[in-house]
Amino acid sequence: MNTFTLQRGRMPLLISLPHDGSFIPADVAERLRPAARRSPDTDWHVGRLYEPLAQALGASVLKPMASRYVIDLNRPADGQALYPGQRETGLVSTIGFDGETLYRDGQEPDQDEVQRRINEYWRPYHDALAQELARLLAEHGQVVLWEGHSIRSRVPMLFEGQLPDFNLGTAAGASCNPSLQSRLQACLESQRRFSFAVNGRFKGGYITRHYGAAGTGVQAVQLELAQLNYMDEDSFAYDEARAPLVQELIERLLRNCLD
Repeated sequence: MNTFTLQRGRMPLLISLPHDGSFIPADVAERLRPAARRSPDTDWHVGRLYEPLAQALGASVLKPMASRYVIDLNRPADGQALYPGQRETGLVSTIGFDGETLYRDGQEPDQDEVQRRINEYWRPYHDALAQELARLLAEHGQVVLWEGHSIRSRVPMLFEGQLPDFNLGTAAGASCNPSLQSRLQACLESQRRFSFAVNGRFKGGYITRHYGAAGTGVQAVQLELAQLNYMDEDSFAYDEARAPLVQELIERLLRNCLD
């Protein structure tokens, strides 16, 4: 079974979309509560936002098939928390972003099932990610790993109030060179349409922190988008009128990476 797709590009830019998938296997779905079967915490439509840009820019794109409810590819395989002391979902989470349980009583996955999901979904994605980074690094001498994410604009369990529109994370500057972060921040500051934060509530997940490091050939940046700017957050419908404005700013950020 193919658990991910990889579109290889020619430029030193890899766009990873680890929460783009919404597929839930039947043996998992039948144990979930009805509301969870919609996979509401998916990073809806990020592939639709990024893939045309990647094709135009010559970037590689890696995205999974399965929902983050099957396994969260942006968490370490050992299940360690990303934000110690704060409430968050996990590697194989049993709660959603609304704080409600995902599984029917007594139907949560045991440790054997968690390990199977790691082997079937997590490892293949990360193997492909590492191999594509190595290919691009060998060809170009340096590469930027761009983590594309999105989330509802209001998630009380994770943050207060409304999230800024564009949320840039570089592990507080540890995952990329200062010059790249400065260029990206300047790009965001040069426009007035969207609000933004740099290393605010979202500083970058496991992938950003694990693969990127300032001063090395691989730099990593995470962008968390507030979904209300390009889709309806209740129906999950893509907003054809508003999405191009989001894409325009994403493209400017990606071009700064290539520059």
